[in-house]
Amino acid sequence: MTEPHMDEEPPEHGRYALYLEALDVVPEADEAELVAAVLRDECGSMAQSAVNRHMERRAAELLTDAHFPDWARMMATNIGDRDFLTGRLREWTLLRAIALDEPWTAEEVTSASDWFQRTAAAAEIISSPDALNLLAEHGRARRVRNAASRRVQRPHQRSS
Repeated sequence: MTEPHMDEEPPEHGRYALYLEALDVVPEADEAELVAAVLRDECGSMAQSAVNRHMERRAAELLTDAHFPDWARMMATNIGDRDFLTGRLREWTLLRAIALDEPWTAEEVTSASDWFQRTAAAAEIISSPDALNLLAEHGRARRVRNAASRRVQRPHQRSS
């Protein structure tokens, strides 16, 4: 009797790697179709993880680009009611609003996820004194408060 090889990768790991490769090079015209196809994978958590990685990369690339709103609408349509992905897209949109000095509220920032607060406190693209002061005073974690405080004190120097 032979035992299964314990060092073999589950099939979803291979699909995940393939999805990431495809999402990295997908032409903009085909992005919506590929995102939708990935999200139809039988392993929902793996599919959402792959789409989140893609979304992180694309949102960072497009954050201050005029195409971001169209891209965000396309993503919202494709991710549907998947709570984690919709929340993360909403937070990327909030980061954009702060970066471009568009309207945002203190409640949006203070109630946002730890990921958002860490990203906003450390992101060089965020230079809003109001947002940084808010995070320095009301950030959920000491790490966020400290990073934002350093940025407020030295707004034109890179944070470490």
